[in-house]
Amino acid sequence: MTKSTALTLATISSFTTPFLISSVNIALPTIGRTFEMHAVLLSWVATAYILSSVVFLVPLGRLADIRGRRRMLLWGYIVYTISNLICGLSNSAFILILFRVVQGIGSAMVFATSMAVLVSVFPPKERGRVLGITVAAVYSGLTAGPFLGGLLTEHFSWRGVFLINVPLGMILIFLVIFRLKGEWADAKDERFDLIGSLIYGIALVTLIYGLTLLPAITGAGLIIVGVVGILFFIHWVARVENPIFDLGLFRENRVFAFSNLTALISYSSTSALAFLLSLYLQHIKAMSPQDAGLVLIAQPIVMAVFSPFTGRLSDRIEPRILASLGMMFTAFGLFLFILLRETSGFSFIIIALVTVGFGFALFSSPNTNAVVSSVESRFLGLASASVGTMRMVGSMMSMGIATFVFNLFIGEVQITPDVHTAFMKGIKTAFSISTLLCLCGIFTSLVRGKLRSEEEKDR
Repeated sequence: MTKSTALTLATISSFTTPFLISSVNIALPTIGRTFEMHAVLLSWVATAYILSSVVFLVPLGRLADIRGRRRMLLWGYIVYTISNLICGLSNSAFILILFRVVQGIGSAMVFATSMAVLVSVFPPKERGRVLGITVAAVYSGLTAGPFLGGLLTEHFSWRGVFLINVPLGMILIFLVIFRLKGEWADAKDERFDLIGSLIYGIALVTLIYGLTLLPAITGAGLIIVGVVGILFFIHWVARVENPIFDLGLFRENRVFAFSNLTALISYSSTSALAFLLSLYLQHIKAMSPQDAGLVLIAQPIVMAVFSPFTGRLSDRIEPRILASLGMMFTAFGLFLFILLRETSGFSFIIIALVTVGFGFALFSSPNTNAVVSSVESRFLGLASASVGTMRMVGSMMSMGIATFVFNLFIGEVQITPDVHTAFMKGIKTAFSISTLLCLCGIFTSLVRGKLRSEEEKDR
């Protein structure tokens, strides 16, 4: 019962968050018109959620290891459900962005624990299979998001994109309370590093906010302050007894370190893809939100179909082989988008999306399996949080690149036909940066080392 409930919770959780992200991306132009938001402010509707998730994932993952993963998961669903309700009822850009921040905190509580609970109840030989199922759910959410989000936005309102998650959140709360038995707190005798958490959060907010202000001098200054803060955080965790993040995992565990680094690079290069293409399809191609969503689902459909297969395969084949091959396909797909023009046909866009989707399907499940299978059980919450953190930091960096490009090429103005030429230059620049990042990810994936010894593979 516990196994099936844990898998159900992890699968639904893995569906809901990407569903919300991708459906909000489709609704962004309509939200922008409702509140008369310029392009940079509009990007904060997406960025605020990602930023708060990034800041809280590692501290909450660690707190879950100490206080209990089931308890953290329950509160995560409660916060996430309430924030969806308020976002859907918001009457100003300020309220919407504020509760996107709260929504990110709830999502961090869920991401930091749902995967850890799943790994806690399934033995190592079954992890690739169940992780493949949850990754497929992620991409099913990405698939449904653009279509359902476009449908809701076009025929009802962008508010429905948030409100549709409220009953789903209530179902998840019910399952945790009445069906998920037991508690997992493998580090319950250890202390929570509050000071380290504050240093970590402030450094990340400063760094990532600075990225969104580039090329202004204020942005460069904040980035420098953020880097100094991260260096101070590294110094802090090296000298306390129970740090918020055990850097020994990175120093002594090559598979864990390079798998996380590759995930960071992968998400940094791909996460803004839907955001950029949503704007391109609706502003340059003059498509409706629903039709734009139908084009964008090509990528997540491919990911949803192939992820369970690659997850099972990673139980038998070294994850670095599958993940590295996936990064190669992803880099090629991103390169195709550099060639995007105002007159590009839909077949070209779909081919490029399918290529990126297939590459990411090859990469994601094996890489996640490598991260969580390379640590002891007392670090499972932290490992799960690290996967989520790399995803969210990568997404934040990807959105930071997009925001930087918008600032550089079109400034704080609404996207109108007068700026379409500059907008296209910005998109090409963003995809060029993404392609270079992905090429670096191929190298970091290849050098991570083996997850299993030859004896383990024989068993």
